[in-house]
Amino acid sequence: MLEVFGRANSINVIKVLWLLDELGTPYARHDAGMAFGRVDDPDYRAMNPNGRVPTIRDGDVVLWESNSVLRYLAMTAGERGLALYPADPAARASADRWMDWQLSTLSPAERNLFWGLVRTPPEKRDMEAVRAAVAASAACWRILDARIAAGGPYIDGAMMTIADIVLGAYARRWFGPEVAMPEMPQFPALAAWYARLGERPGFQRWVSPKLY
Repeated sequence: MLEVFGRANSINVIKVLWLLDELGTPYARHDAGMAFGRVDDPDYRAMNPNGRVPTIRDGDVVLWESNSVLRYLAMTAGERGLALYPADPAARASADRWMDWQLSTLSPAERNLFWGLVRTPPEKRDMEAVRAAVAASAACWRILDARIAAGGPYIDGAMMTIADIVLGAYARRWFGPEVAMPEMPQFPALAAWYARLGERPGFQRWVSPKLY
């Protein structure tokens, strides 16, 4: 059986677990990372030399880096996977670019918002850095809002893809009450897209729980 190593409150693990629910793929999950340790054990480092989560093991295949894991899981799930990661080169490349955009652009922009308000005690917060992260995150979400407004209901049109899973998990860090700030702008198309994703059981199971 497919094995997933990682704690359920890691956004990169959440992406994987949500996709597995969408695919209906059976798996066993093992807690790892932060309070659970494990990631510095020699056998874990043999699988993932970075000592991070998630890592998956599927028979002889071992993979790390969450977006690559999502691609692999979709490509090995037959028709179920093709529905979320189309075989058409242009459609697949479009999903890929938004996933790469998450890594290169969105994640650095929003990091201090999530870490500053969720994982930093109030007395130690750098609110100047948090407000800067709000502005930087808003600039990113404005791009996606315009994209969805022009051709939704999903990022690439009528069909949900793994790019929606990746960015939907991150949108939880924008729309969640744990990070709400008065200066956050409103993005109607983005909010409607986020609400659509929120109807999916995998989202409700893995993305909706309280951030911590």
